[in-house]
Amino acid sequence: MDLEGKLVKQRRERLKVDLGERGLRQSEALFQHVKQLPNLIAEVAEGRKDVLTKIVVSTKPRPQEDSYMPVFTAGFGHAKALASVLGISLIETSHQEGHLMAGLWSAKINIQKFLAVHLSGGTSEILKVHKNNNNFDIKELGASQDLHAGQFVDRVGVALGLSFPAGSQLERLATKGELGKVSIPSSVQGYQMSFSGPTSAAMRLIELGKGSADIALAVQQCIANSLEKVLKKAIDEEKCKDILIVGGVAANQYIRERLKKRLEHPAVGAKLYFADPKWSSDNAVGTAAMGVKYRD
Repeated sequence: MDLEGKLVKQRRERLKVDLGERGLRQSEALFQHVKQLPNLIAEVAEGRKDVLTKIVVSTKPRPQEDSYMPVFTAGFGHAKALASVLGISLIETSHQEGHLMAGLWSAKINIQKFLAVHLSGGTSEILKVHKNNNNFDIKELGASQDLHAGQFVDRVGVALGLSFPAGSQLERLATKGELGKVSIPSSVQGYQMSFSGPTSAAMRLIELGKGSADIALAVQQCIANSLEKVLKKAIDEEKCKDILIVGGVAANQYIRERLKKRLEHPAVGAKLYFADPKWSSDNAVGTAAMGVKYRD
């Protein structure tokens, strides 16, 4: 990304998950990062070493001192070595901040105070955010107490015979479903969401032989209902109506349209913003954008 915030070049490589599995252990994810990063970096940096001014890297899940996952050490190690060899600045940020910035960057919006939903396989959080010169002051209002929304989608999707990650496949399957044919109740208490109960309810529907498409649609409806409940509470209590929704699950068009219909209704009056679907699950572009404010 150049210093004006324009994406110059990008390269992705999905981590490999065996058919029937619902994810990767941290040790395997770390190994794949260590194995793949050198080639990815070489491709992106080819012919650009002389114009690189800084390297920006996610070093932890959230901007908190105790936030840690082993997989982040792979990217941090490569970034630190490259910055040292090239003699350029190294900027550290977090996975969560990268997703927020990817949403703001791709939606081309500049809001300073807003509510945010970070919705993925590893995170389901309701946040109150104050953005100041690309820095984020983040207060967590609530989160999933067990499984995350993306885990809910993937576990049900794999049980339905879909491959991991199951999000886009489950969304396509759901278009063939009939709303209300089966129901998966949402589980919300205050700002806290739970997706383990809904997952168990979906598994029972599968065991009973209910239609796969109907179950897929009910999963989406359950997530949308859960978010609607906590966001209505946040809108009322935090007196904030701008809402940014990011993360892989936020790419789901049904959930987007359902939330827009319910929360942008005049009776509620919220304004929803979403990361471009292409960047919903990719926080790297946001991580790069976080570095734009730094001038050497």
